[in-house]
Amino acid sequence: MDFHTAYEAFINKHRKLRTGRRLTRLIEGHGYLEKLVLQNIWWPAIGNFDHLHPEYEVSDFRDGTRFLDFAWLPGPIKLNVEGDGHETHGNKISKENFSDERLRQNHLVIDDWKVLRFSHDSVKDQPRMCQQLLQQFMGKFFGSLRNPAVMVSLEEREILRLAFRLGGVVCPVEVCILLRIEQQTARKRLHGLLEKGLLEPVSPSNRRVARYRVTKSITDEHLR
Repeated sequence: MDFHTAYEAFINKHRKLRTGRRLTRLIEGHGYLEKLVLQNIWWPAIGNFDHLHPEYEVSDFRDGTRFLDFAWLPGPIKLNVEGDGHETHGNKISKENFSDERLRQNHLVIDDWKVLRFSHDSVKDQPRMCQQLLQQFMGKFFGSLRNPAVMVSLEEREILRLAFRLGGVVCPVEVCILLRIEQQTARKRLHGLLEKGLLEPVSPSNRRVARYRVTKSITDEHLR
């Protein structure tokens, strides 16, 4: 699939999932620079838009809400990717807005967000450098996979290792014990591996999945 086809599907998917202020923000806030970030950086470096959310709403430190350009939420890691235009960080920005922007980022960091920010000039004129920075981030937190489109988080890697220790099949209760998480969260982790083609359901499709089996798509790099 080429970028433009994938991009249209990505945006349309999120438009259908949103209503009210969140939909308005997506329509009005996602513009030229945001698309350029995806076209020049994210798509060449990652190859898909899995777990990526445009104009993502977060709680504000003043008990309100703010929107992030992009939030990537594959599991335990929360990554905020921002495109910074000249009008935001040039001479036009006021002292109040400049201070507010710094406070915003500080509170994201306190809330365990990782933040990558790219200027318009870097996105436009130095895309390869930006791609490398994004890939370095992925390598640091998720390991270096030959196929960046199928990356696993640290928790997902532990689940796969557990499945192999148990003969290739794992259930949510076993994941709960391993990671010390609630069963609903465990099912989300298992479903994420299912979407990536690394696990498959053992139960019939018309019943709730109780057990998952590893697939032939798993390589040694997924387990390191």
